[in-house]
Amino acid sequence: MKELEDRIVQDGVAKAGNVLKVDAFLNHQCDVELFDHMGAEWARLFAGERIDKILTIEASGIGIACVAARHFGNVPVVFAKKAQSVNLDGEQYSTTIYSFTKKKEYPVIVCKRFLSASERVLIIDDFLANGCALEGLIEIVESAGAEVAGIGIAIEKGYQGGGDKLRERGYRVESLARISSMNDETGAITFA
Repeated sequence: MKELEDRIVQDGVAKAGNVLKVDAFLNHQCDVELFDHMGAEWARLFAGERIDKILTIEASGIGIACVAARHFGNVPVVFAKKAQSVNLDGEQYSTTIYSFTKKKEYPVIVCKRFLSASERVLIIDDFLANGCALEGLIEIVESAGAEVAGIGIAIEKGYQGGGDKLRERGYRVESLARISSMNDETGAITFA
């Protein structure tokens, strides 16, 4: 998606350690118009697929998933929580994932009443690097007996291999911007 790629070049910052800072428009300050265009593009890419729910993970995936849901007939958005709280009641699906950007493991939890075996779930997230967060979300969907209808990613760092592994396993991954390399010294970002 050229609009997203242009925005990454304009406002993104390649940092040491394979980190791409896009907080000016994606995961701190949110450009809702851009989110709307991203949702429309995912709806185009997944046209013909039955999507019953969208699943994401807190916090950065929530905004883009909610805006995207409007392009899928306002399907419900469920987000996996990263911590247990008194508001989480009843039976739950849970797993542990490793965050590339936070450099730590944490639990992710979804209440069982929000996913059912008959549903086709579109997973949406802001980043795909090694694929650990997505592996956790896939595990939760499959634990529910639901089916992963596809995976929509805003920015994939293709050189880290997570997307390729998921595609090899048969998952349909549609990334709106796929980065093939970044250089934190020059600031250069190259797209696949």
